[in-house]
Amino acid sequence: MHSAAPREVGNNIVNLQERRLDRTVLRTYRTKADIDDIVPNEKQPRMGPKLDEELQRQIEANGGLFEPLLVEPHPNLPKKFRIIDGDRRWTNSRVLVDQGKEEYRQVPIEVTDRTLSEEDRLRVWVYIHRQRKEWDTKEKEMVAYRLVDLMGRASTANILGITVRELDKLVDVFEVSEKFTSLRDPSAAITWAREMMGVSKKLLTPSVVEAVVKKVNQKRITNSKDLRKLRAILPDPVAKAHFLSDGGDLESAMLRLGSQTEKKPKGGLSGDLEAVVEAMKSIPWTTLQELRGDPDILKKIDDTEAMLKSLRKALS
Repeated sequence: MHSAAPREVGNNIVNLQERRLDRTVLRTYRTKADIDDIVPNEKQPRMGPKLDEELQRQIEANGGLFEPLLVEPHPNLPKKFRIIDGDRRWTNSRVLVDQGKEEYRQVPIEVTDRTLSEEDRLRVWVYIHRQRKEWDTKEKEMVAYRLVDLMGRASTANILGITVRELDKLVDVFEVSEKFTSLRDPSAAITWAREMMGVSKKLLTPSVVEAVVKKVNQKRITNSKDLRKLRAILPDPVAKAHFLSDGGDLESAMLRLGSQTEKKPKGGLSGDLEAVVEAMKSIPWTTLQELRGDPDILKKIDDTEAMLKSLRKALS
Protein backbone atom coordinates (compact mmCIF):
# COMPACT_ATOMS: atom_id res chain seq x y z
CA MET A 1 0.00 0.00 0.00
CA HIS A 2 1.46 3.36 -1.07
CA SER A 3 1.48 6.25 1.34
CA ALA A 4 0.57 9.75 0.24
CA ALA A 5 3.35 11.67 -1.46
CA PRO A 6 5.57 13.36 1.14
CA ARG A 7 5.64 17.08 1.49
CA GLU A 8 7.92 19.36 3.43
CA VAL A 9 6.77 21.58 6.28
CA GLY A 10 9.72 23.74 7.33
CA ASN A 11 12.63 21.31 7.31
CA ASN A 12 10.48 18.24 8.12
CA ILE A 13 8.97 15.63 5.81
CA VAL A 14 5.37 14.72 6.64
CA ASN A 15 2.95 12.02 5.37
CA LEU A 16 5.38 9.30 6.42
CA GLN A 17 4.51 5.73 7.29
CA GLU A 18 6.18 3.79 10.12
CA ARG A 19 7.86 0.47 9.40
CA ARG A 20 9.16 -1.60 12.32
CA LEU A 21 12.12 -3.83 11.50
CA ASP A 22 13.43 -5.66 14.55
CA ARG A 23 14.52 -2.97 17.06
CA THR A 24 14.67 -0.29 14.38
CA VAL A 25 11.61 1.79 13.49
CA LEU A 26 11.83 3.46 10.09
CA ARG A 27 9.72 6.36 8.91
CA THR A 28 9.42 6.10 5.13
CA TYR A 29 7.57 7.28 2.06
CA ARG A 30 7.21 5.70 -1.39
CA THR A 31 7.96 7.29 -4.73
CA LYS A 32 9.93 6.61 -7.93
CA ALA A 33 13.43 7.70 -8.91
CA ASP A 34 15.64 7.62 -11.97
CA ILE A 35 17.96 4.63 -11.77
CA ASP A 36 20.96 6.99 -12.10
CA ASP A 37 19.91 8.74 -8.89
CA ILE A 38 20.19 5.50 -6.90
CA VAL A 39 23.62 4.42 -5.65
CA PRO A 40 24.54 0.88 -4.50
CA ASN A 41 25.77 0.37 -0.96
CA GLU A 42 29.54 -0.15 -0.99
CA LYS A 43 29.21 -2.16 2.25
CA GLN A 44 26.67 -4.67 0.97
CA PRO A 45 26.48 -7.70 3.32
CA ARG A 46 25.67 -10.16 0.52
CA MET A 47 28.70 -11.33 -1.41
CA GLY A 48 28.95 -13.07 -4.75
CA PRO A 49 27.58 -12.30 -8.24
CA LYS A 50 24.45 -10.15 -8.51
CA LEU A 51 23.67 -10.57 -12.21
CA ASP A 52 20.66 -12.88 -12.63
CA GLU A 53 19.02 -13.46 -16.02
CA GLU A 54 15.97 -15.04 -14.40
CA LEU A 55 15.45 -11.91 -12.27
CA GLN A 56 15.77 -9.77 -15.40
CA ARG A 57 13.02 -11.86 -17.07
CA GLN A 58 10.81 -11.42 -13.99
CA ILE A 59 11.31 -7.65 -14.05
CA GLU A 60 10.30 -7.55 -17.73
CA ALA A 61 7.31 -9.87 -17.18
CA ASN A 62 6.04 -7.63 -14.34
CA GLY A 63 6.65 -4.43 -16.32
CA GLY A 64 9.15 -3.28 -13.71
CA LEU A 65 10.08 -4.05 -10.11
CA PHE A 66 7.25 -5.51 -8.05
CA GLU A 67 8.94 -4.71 -4.72
CA PRO A 68 10.43 -1.22 -4.26
CA LEU A 69 14.05 -0.76 -3.24
CA LEU A 70 14.53 0.35 0.35
CA VAL A 71 16.80 3.42 0.19
CA GLU A 72 18.06 6.29 2.32
CA PRO A 73 19.13 9.85 1.47
CA HIS A 74 22.74 9.63 0.35
CA PRO A 75 24.98 11.24 3.00
CA ASN A 76 27.41 12.73 0.47
CA LEU A 77 25.50 13.10 -2.81
CA PRO A 78 22.62 15.62 -2.70
CA LYS A 79 19.33 14.47 -4.23
CA LYS A 80 20.65 10.89 -4.58
CA PHE A 81 19.63 7.77 -2.69
CA ARG A 82 21.75 4.93 -1.30
CA ILE A 83 20.40 1.37 -1.29
CA ILE A 84 19.68 -0.27 2.06
CA ASP A 85 18.04 -3.39 0.55
CA GLY A 86 17.58 -4.26 -3.11
CA ASP A 87 21.08 -4.25 -4.59
CA ARG A 88 20.32 -7.28 -6.85
CA ARG A 89 17.08 -5.73 -8.10
CA TRP A 90 18.88 -2.47 -8.87
CA THR A 91 21.77 -4.26 -10.63
CA ASN A 92 19.48 -6.26 -12.92
CA SER A 93 17.24 -3.27 -13.66
CA ARG A 94 20.43 -1.40 -14.58
CA VAL A 95 21.26 -4.16 -17.09
CA LEU A 96 17.89 -3.71 -18.80
CA VAL A 97 18.30 0.06 -18.99
CA ASP A 98 21.83 -0.35 -20.39
CA GLN A 99 20.28 -2.56 -23.10
CA GLY A 100 18.23 0.44 -24.18
CA LYS A 101 15.00 -0.53 -22.36
CA GLU A 102 14.24 2.92 -21.02
CA GLU A 103 10.85 1.86 -19.61
CA TYR A 104 12.73 0.39 -16.62
CA ARG A 105 14.61 3.62 -15.85
CA GLN A 106 12.06 4.83 -13.27
CA VAL A 107 12.47 2.57 -10.24
CA PRO A 108 9.98 2.31 -7.32
CA ILE A 109 11.67 3.16 -4.02
CA GLU A 110 10.77 3.35 -0.34
CA VAL A 111 12.79 6.20 1.21
CA THR A 112 13.72 6.63 4.86
CA ASP A 113 13.35 10.10 6.37
CA ARG A 114 17.02 10.08 7.42
CA THR A 115 20.35 8.48 6.63
CA LEU A 116 20.78 5.48 8.93
CA SER A 117 23.80 4.68 11.06
CA GLU A 118 25.93 1.87 9.68
CA GLU A 119 24.77 -0.51 12.41
CA ASP A 120 21.08 0.31 11.89
CA ARG A 121 21.44 -0.12 8.13
CA LEU A 122 22.99 -3.57 8.52
CA ARG A 123 20.49 -4.56 11.23
CA VAL A 124 17.60 -3.65 8.92
CA TRP A 125 19.13 -5.60 6.02
CA VAL A 126 19.62 -8.69 8.19
CA TYR A 127 16.06 -8.49 9.53
CA ILE A 128 14.60 -8.30 6.01
CA HIS A 129 16.70 -11.19 4.72
CA ARG A 130 15.91 -13.41 7.68
CA GLN A 131 12.31 -13.47 6.45
CA ARG A 132 13.39 -14.99 3.12
CA LYS A 133 13.94 -18.67 2.40
CA GLU A 134 17.54 -18.11 1.28
CA TRP A 135 18.59 -17.21 4.83
CA ASP A 136 18.72 -20.72 6.26
CA THR A 137 19.84 -22.39 3.04
CA LYS A 138 22.93 -20.38 2.26
CA GLU A 139 23.06 -16.78 3.49
CA LYS A 140 23.43 -17.01 7.27
CA GLU A 141 27.11 -18.02 7.34
CA MET A 142 28.07 -15.80 4.41
CA VAL A 143 26.51 -12.71 6.00
CA ALA A 144 28.13 -13.46 9.37
CA TYR A 145 31.53 -13.67 7.70
CA ARG A 146 30.99 -10.44 5.77
CA LEU A 147 29.67 -8.51 8.78
CA VAL A 148 32.65 -9.50 10.92
CA ASP A 149 34.85 -7.99 8.21
CA LEU A 150 32.75 -4.81 8.19
CA MET A 151 31.88 -4.36 11.87
CA GLY A 152 33.97 -6.68 14.03
CA ARG A 153 32.83 -9.67 16.08
CA ALA A 154 31.03 -7.92 18.95
CA SER A 155 28.88 -5.65 16.75
CA THR A 156 28.10 -8.50 14.34
CA ALA A 157 26.94 -10.76 17.18
CA ASN A 158 24.74 -7.92 18.41
CA ILE A 159 23.22 -7.33 14.95
CA LEU A 160 22.53 -11.04 14.43
CA GLY A 161 21.23 -11.49 17.97
CA ILE A 162 23.59 -14.37 18.78
CA THR A 163 26.57 -14.96 21.07
CA VAL A 164 30.13 -14.39 19.89
CA ARG A 165 30.71 -18.13 20.24
CA GLU A 166 27.78 -18.88 17.92
CA LEU A 167 29.09 -16.24 15.52
CA ASP A 168 32.53 -17.85 15.44
CA LYS A 169 30.92 -21.18 14.45
CA LEU A 170 29.11 -19.52 11.52
CA VAL A 171 32.35 -17.90 10.37
CA ASP A 172 34.23 -21.22 10.64
CA VAL A 173 31.55 -22.95 8.54
CA PHE A 174 31.77 -20.29 5.83
CA GLU A 175 35.57 -20.43 5.69
CA VAL A 176 35.46 -24.24 5.30
CA SER A 177 32.72 -24.03 2.66
CA GLU A 178 34.99 -21.88 0.48
CA LYS A 179 37.39 -24.85 0.24
CA PHE A 180 34.84 -27.11 -1.51
CA THR A 181 35.50 -26.03 -5.08
CA SER A 182 34.40 -29.01 -7.21
CA LEU A 183 30.77 -29.48 -6.20
CA ARG A 184 28.18 -29.60 -8.97
CA ASP A 185 26.08 -27.08 -7.05
CA PRO A 186 28.39 -24.47 -5.43
CA SER A 187 25.64 -23.39 -3.01
CA ALA A 188 25.75 -26.91 -1.51
CA ALA A 189 29.21 -26.14 -0.09
CA ILE A 190 27.54 -24.70 3.02
CA THR A 191 25.75 -28.03 3.63
CA TRP A 192 29.05 -29.93 3.36
CA ALA A 193 30.77 -27.47 5.68
CA ARG A 194 27.95 -27.68 8.25
CA GLU A 195 28.25 -31.47 8.33
CA MET A 196 32.00 -31.34 8.77
CA MET A 197 31.86 -28.68 11.48
CA GLY A 198 29.38 -30.90 13.34
CA VAL A 199 32.42 -32.98 14.30
CA SER A 200 34.16 -32.04 17.55
CA LYS A 201 36.51 -29.10 16.97
CA LYS A 202 39.25 -30.94 18.90
CA LEU A 203 39.24 -33.68 16.26
CA LEU A 204 39.18 -31.34 13.24
CA THR A 205 42.89 -30.68 12.92
CA PRO A 206 44.14 -28.86 9.79
CA SER A 207 45.33 -32.19 8.33
CA VAL A 208 41.85 -33.71 8.77
CA VAL A 209 40.15 -30.72 7.13
CA GLU A 210 42.65 -30.86 4.26
CA ALA A 211 42.06 -34.61 3.77
CA VAL A 212 38.26 -34.24 3.78
CA VAL A 213 38.31 -31.33 1.33
CA LYS A 214 40.70 -33.19 -0.98
CA LYS A 215 38.58 -36.37 -1.03
CA VAL A 216 35.34 -34.40 -1.56
CA ASN A 217 36.87 -32.41 -4.40
CA GLN A 218 38.12 -35.70 -5.90
CA LYS A 219 34.50 -37.00 -5.65
CA ARG A 220 35.62 -39.90 -3.45
CA ILE A 221 33.02 -38.70 -0.93
CA THR A 222 29.75 -37.88 -2.69
CA ASN A 223 27.18 -37.54 0.11
CA SER A 224 27.59 -34.81 2.72
CA LYS A 225 25.86 -36.94 5.39
CA ASP A 226 28.67 -39.51 5.10
CA LEU A 227 30.93 -36.99 6.86
CA ARG A 228 29.15 -37.96 10.09
CA LYS A 229 31.25 -41.13 10.05
CA LEU A 230 34.21 -38.95 10.97
CA ARG A 231 32.79 -38.79 14.50
CA ALA A 232 33.61 -42.49 14.89
CA ILE A 233 36.77 -42.56 12.74
CA LEU A 234 38.76 -39.64 14.14
CA PRO A 235 38.94 -40.75 17.82
CA ASP A 236 40.37 -44.13 16.62
CA PRO A 237 44.14 -43.78 15.89
CA VAL A 238 44.29 -46.63 13.37
CA ALA A 239 41.11 -45.67 11.50
CA LYS A 240 42.16 -42.00 11.49
CA ALA A 241 45.65 -42.76 10.16
CA HIS A 242 44.14 -44.85 7.37
CA PHE A 243 41.64 -42.12 6.42
CA LEU A 244 44.42 -39.51 6.26
CA SER A 245 46.48 -41.72 3.93
CA ASP A 246 46.23 -41.19 0.17
CA GLY A 247 44.42 -44.51 -0.32
CA GLY A 248 42.06 -44.19 2.65
CA ASP A 249 38.42 -43.22 2.50
CA LEU A 250 35.46 -43.22 4.89
CA GLU A 251 34.32 -46.77 4.19
CA SER A 252 37.74 -48.39 4.42
CA ALA A 253 38.51 -46.39 7.58
CA MET A 254 35.27 -47.62 9.19
CA LEU A 255 36.48 -51.20 8.67
CA ARG A 256 39.49 -50.45 10.85
CA LEU A 257 37.58 -49.19 13.87
CA GLY A 258 38.77 -50.93 17.02
CA SER A 259 41.55 -52.78 15.23
CA GLN A 260 44.13 -51.24 17.57
CA THR A 261 42.60 -52.89 20.63
CA GLU A 262 44.87 -55.53 22.07
CA LYS A 263 43.26 -58.96 21.80
CA LYS A 264 44.19 -62.23 23.35
CA PRO A 265 45.63 -64.48 20.64
CA LYS A 266 43.28 -67.27 19.74
CA GLY A 267 44.17 -70.57 18.17
CA GLY A 268 42.17 -73.08 16.16
CA LEU A 269 39.11 -72.22 14.11
CA SER A 270 38.35 -69.02 16.09
CA GLY A 271 41.83 -67.64 15.46
CA ASP A 272 41.67 -68.57 11.77
CA LEU A 273 38.34 -66.77 11.30
CA GLU A 274 39.68 -63.70 13.09
CA ALA A 275 42.76 -63.67 10.84
CA VAL A 276 40.53 -63.80 7.74
CA VAL A 277 38.43 -60.87 8.97
CA GLU A 278 41.54 -58.78 9.76
CA ALA A 279 42.96 -59.58 6.32
CA MET A 280 39.78 -58.32 4.65
CA LYS A 281 39.86 -55.14 6.73
CA SER A 282 43.38 -54.36 5.53
CA ILE A 283 42.47 -54.30 1.81
CA PRO A 284 43.07 -50.71 0.54
CA TRP A 285 40.26 -48.68 -1.00
CA THR A 286 42.14 -48.44 -4.29
CA THR A 287 42.40 -52.23 -4.53
CA LEU A 288 38.67 -52.67 -3.89
CA GLN A 289 37.95 -50.15 -6.65
CA GLU A 290 40.16 -52.12 -9.08
CA LEU A 291 38.41 -55.42 -8.21
CA ARG A 292 34.87 -54.05 -8.64
CA GLY A 293 32.86 -56.42 -10.89
CA ASP A 294 35.65 -59.06 -11.12
CA PRO A 295 33.75 -62.37 -11.80
CA ASP A 296 36.43 -64.60 -10.19
CA ILE A 297 36.43 -62.55 -6.96
CA LEU A 298 32.63 -62.45 -6.83
CA LYS A 299 32.46 -66.27 -7.31
CA LYS A 300 34.97 -66.83 -4.49
CA ILE A 301 32.92 -64.55 -2.21
CA ASP A 302 29.78 -66.58 -3.05
CA ASP A 303 31.62 -69.85 -2.32
CA THR A 304 32.97 -68.45 0.97
CA GLU A 305 29.51 -67.22 1.96
CA ALA A 306 28.03 -70.70 1.30
CA MET A 307 30.81 -72.35 3.35
CA LEU A 308 30.27 -69.97 6.29
CA LYS A 309 26.52 -70.69 6.25
CA SER A 310 27.25 -74.43 6.38
CA LEU A 311 29.72 -73.85 9.23
CA ARG A 312 27.16 -71.82 11.19
CA LYS A 313 24.53 -74.55 10.68
CA ALA A 314 26.93 -77.24 11.89
CA LEU A 315 27.86 -75.25 15.01
CA SER A 316 24.34 -74.09 15.93
